Amino acid sequence: MVKYQLMRTRILLLIMASALAASAQKVNIEFDPAVDFARFHTFAIRAGDLNSQNPALNSELTKKKIDFDIERGLSARGLVMVAAGPSDLNVRYRLGVARKAEVEAYPAGWLGLGTRVVRVPFAEGTLVIDLRDPTTRSLVWRAISSEEKSDALKIEGKLDNMVKKSLEKYPPKR
Repeated sequence: MVKYQLMRTRILLLIMASALAASAQKVNIEFDPAVDFARFHTFAIRAGDLNSQNPALNSELTKKKIDFDIERGLSARGLVMVAAGPSDLNVRYRLGVARKAEVEAYPAGWLGLGTRVVRVPFAEGTLVIDLRDPTTRSLVWRAISSEEKSDALKIEGKLDNMVKKSLEKYPPKR
């Protein structure tokens, strides 16, 4: 009986750990190492593309929220927003949401000798923020942030954090 309870505890801990790992935000940064980021002083948000089947995420309000978060994040990094006219950096972003499902298997049954398979649905939201040099028309920095939630609406509440975590890594460290 003690052996069964110990195995059950291990299984529950394993399930909880995998659930926590699956719900963590992931942020990947790419940049051109040949670019001197100290020469960039101004930015302008040129385009934002929302690609979600959920009307709450595919709205003008979501776009305004992301614009505001990007403006706040880059301003905190010492860059100045330019509403019109030329800028040192052009910002473009895309938000996409896709419904997915993972299959998890874990020991079950008498003494954990069997296997239980569970289908876990989730929605993955990916926000891509691109910074482009308008003089060379090249991509100089990119952040890809993804969030996995059980509902696409829950991703909306994480957008602030996704932008913040992405822009914390600007300018890149050499």
